[in-house]
Amino acid sequence: MQPQPQPSHWPQRLYLVRHGQSQGNVARDLSEAQGLATIGIDTRDVDVPLSPLGHDQANAAGRWFAALPDHEKPEVILSSPYLRARQTAQAICEAGGLAGGRARTIVDERLREREFGVFDGLTALGIRQRYPEEAAHRARLGKFYHRPPGGESWADVILRLRSAMNSINLHYSGRRVLIVCHQVVVLCMRYVLEELDEEQILAIDKSADILNCGICAFDFAVQELDCAPRLALWNHSAPLEEQGAPVTAAPDQMAGSR
Repeated sequence: MQPQPQPSHWPQRLYLVRHGQSQGNVARDLSEAQGLATIGIDTRDVDVPLSPLGHDQANAAGRWFAALPDHEKPEVILSSPYLRARQTAQAICEAGGLAGGRARTIVDERLREREFGVFDGLTALGIRQRYPEEAAHRARLGKFYHRPPGGESWADVILRLRSAMNSINLHYSGRRVLIVCHQVVVLCMRYVLEELDEEQILAIDKSADILNCGICAFDFAVQELDCAPRLALWNHSAPLEEQGAPVTAAPDQMAGSR
């Protein structure tokens, strides 16, 4: 007698979307190009909005989701509490990107951007100038485990994402879920779902920055004893290319620093 497949406690499909280009991304690129120590934006990171281009990207992503067949559209949308992520989620909802029409975005603080602590608002040059000992410590330890004073390491982000996935599995088992979040969160979700190690996830990070409004998707195929996540889409730029929105991939502060 063949063993019966075990019921899945995972979502049917999990979409991960990084927010559209933010005004912080623009300010960071300009500051780095000018060799400045600070990023030059006074707004709290949580309140940094999308740039005009970021709004275009979010609208393009929304139209891409809206064009999916109903059986592929996400049914639930979760978002980081940061404004740029919530604006991206709202654009997807308003475009009809969710099955069943426009829906309320569920905000979960565990999906927030990595907290940079004393490094917040500084370029790589600024960190070396103002905190040389901490910069040297980071270089020795590596960014996966290094925690800036008052901030988080990648490992800290992973701990809260494991909790978030437990909640998703509990409340949205068998459903199609879309998460709108940040570059490091997307990478750390891959670490969790694919059971990667430090070397593997840092190699993925080094290969390319996560695109603003790029699409990542995991499917969960029920097997005899377990339900294994399968990466179906990674850093997928088609939504932007099809809708004519420029493709950008600026890191979030030190999040993408190689």
